[in-house]
Amino acid sequence: SFKVLKDERGPRATRIDLVSDCRFGRTEVIENTLNPDFVRKFVLDYFFEEKQNLRFDVYHGDLSLCFVQDFLGQIFCTLGEIIGSPGGRLERTLSGIPGKKCGSIVFTAEELSNCRDIATMQFCANKLDKKDFFGKSDPFLVFYRSNEDGTFTICHKTEVIKNNLNPVWQKLSFTTSYRELSRGQSQFNVYEVSCVRRNSQKVTLLSFKVESEHTFMLFRTYILALHSIGNPSQPTSLHYMSPYQMNAYAMALKAVGEIIQDYDSDKLFPAYGFGAKLPPDGKISHGFPLNSNTENPNCVGIEGVLEAYFHTLRTVQLYGPTNFAPVINQVARCAAEVTDGSQYFVLLMITDGVISDMAQTKEAVVNAAALPMSLIIVGVGPAEFDAMEELDGDEVRVSSRGRFAERDIVQVPKNSHTLLFHRICLLKK
Repeated sequence: SFKVLKDERGPRATRIDLVSDCRFGRTEVIENTLNPDFVRKFVLDYFFEEKQNLRFDVYHGDLSLCFVQDFLGQIFCTLGEIIGSPGGRLERTLSGIPGKKCGSIVFTAEELSNCRDIATMQFCANKLDKKDFFGKSDPFLVFYRSNEDGTFTICHKTEVIKNNLNPVWQKLSFTTSYRELSRGQSQFNVYEVSCVRRNSQKVTLLSFKVESEHTFMLFRTYILALHSIGNPSQPTSLHYMSPYQMNAYAMALKAVGEIIQDYDSDKLFPAYGFGAKLPPDGKISHGFPLNSNTENPNCVGIEGVLEAYFHTLRTVQLYGPTNFAPVINQVARCAAEVTDGSQYFVLLMITDGVISDMAQTKEAVVNAAALPMSLIIVGVGPAEFDAMEELDGDEVRVSSRGRFAERDIVQVPKNSHTLLFHRICLLKK
């Protein structure tokens, strides 16, 4: 949905056209207002792993006559930028007319789904009518769903409670979008049972709980880590700083980073290197911030990560072995501090070497599987990365010291040295 704000032209009529690969659609026309709030929504197929470019053209004037329409301005953005903005709300200033202020557009986006809430509820009844000749009633509840044509379809039936006029049924759960029931046990959720003979029968909602089913669109935090050995001044190194083209690491970072950065609202990425001798005393580190700031390892956007990466290549000596466990444990400590479910951490590890501390890495993965985090391990260069697939629990869950990981949190894309695969297939997994 859209709003146009701060339009400095006279109050005539305004319309927005959405252009993707072709003209996708247009809003309704709103007349005589400087701040139109459009009702019409655009429904787009959303692909997390792709960069979906959008253009919005705004027109102003008598829109029934093409020759008197004024081009008010346009905005370029990606669908990921809108979705990744705080609250799914993005405001951008119109451009396209040099020297003129044409206002701004506010975009809002939400994920379409039939329902994302799981409701659990419990009912009881009081003073039900006695139906059995020699004993009390055997009551049960039947729930019906209202159809669009006005008919009803049965969707749930409770258990039968024998010989009881005041039954309390077991809890039941279903998906719902209703909010009135969330009041729980109160005067609003006591319902009279329709009966010709008696009017005192009651069915009461004892409890009602709604649990939201979260999707990946709520996840925001990405952490990047890079490793390699070799001299970056040598053309044979994957870190070689050529004046003519980006090296393999920079290309992998850019290919993946340009997509994931849209889904982090503040665009601040903690970025680490693992496996280097640090100045001034040459101390070996397996988890150092690329920007050399231990208190604040955040880099601004992927361009900031690349800048910190190139600066690090000039100041440290790359050094083995390739130890994964220290970086995984470092991120796990951050994830352990989030106890309210508000964040999910994704650690992207880019390496050109075989894991040297496999036993410790497996233990770190098993421990991290209980935390809100996942790992993507990308291999670059000609080395063999088959051993890393032991960490990918698609077929056999990772284990350490007799303990199995609670869930599969590691993705090691096959042939991940192919950058096209980085960009499309890796994130898709």
